[in-house]
Amino acid sequence: MKVVVCIKQVPDTKGGVKFNPDGTLDRAAMMTIMNPDDKAGLEAALRLKDQYGAEVTVLTMGLPKAEDVLREAIAMGADKGVLVTDRVLGGADTWATSQTLAGALRNMEYDLIITGRQAIDGDTAQVGPQISEHLNIPVISYAQNLKIEGDSVIVERQFDDRYHVLKAKMPCLITALAELNEPRYMTPGGIFDACKAEITVWGRNDLKDVEDSNLGLKGSPTQIAKASDKVRKGAGEKVTLDPAEAVDYIVGKLKEKHVI
Repeated sequence: MKVVVCIKQVPDTKGGVKFNPDGTLDRAAMMTIMNPDDKAGLEAALRLKDQYGAEVTVLTMGLPKAEDVLREAIAMGADKGVLVTDRVLGGADTWATSQTLAGALRNMEYDLIITGRQAIDGDTAQVGPQISEHLNIPVISYAQNLKIEGDSVIVERQFDDRYHVLKAKMPCLITALAELNEPRYMTPGGIFDACKAEITVWGRNDLKDVEDSNLGLKGSPTQIAKASDKVRKGAGEKVTLDPAEAVDYIVGKLKEKHVI
């Protein structure tokens, strides 16, 4: 079994967010981490490696420093890392990003592709399903549990206060929730192997069956009107009531908001 996990190096928002003049994130100027949903997807792939001997390849698109997140994944147990980086790919929205990743994946062998549900720097949950459309393979999103049965994958798909059980033949794509599992830590031996590992680096010319018009900022139909750091919330409504009145007040507010 061959599993490809798409991971993303995202800004660590604890250190603040910085923007370029065109409204895109200044990724080179910020501290970064592996996207949490992607890390859960990586852990799912590593468990398939533990159970079935699957080969796990991690794929990312980003600046050259995104190599760091690939080495982190290898230190956790992934076998190979592929970095797609090129100036013409910068400023991509979800459409251009999914086109880029699909172009890279067409050069790779896979039975299962795993992505995170969404990235914390965008929260769109679009890239995974878009990749599946470009590759014409099934997709099951919002995975909170998965298992392999023969040539198929069976997934518990989160849905409000319940879940769906869906089955799809491989090759297919799964988008993982952070709640899917508890990702493992890097091991000392894994860190040593990651430092020695050779990362495959691809550029624009390595992407298969992708038009220039669908890449980078120029190929992004989504345009940023305004960008800002976290908006501070107001103080809200403050009331001073005795316990009995407070209960009635809170219940009233919950009913007003249709919570109860």
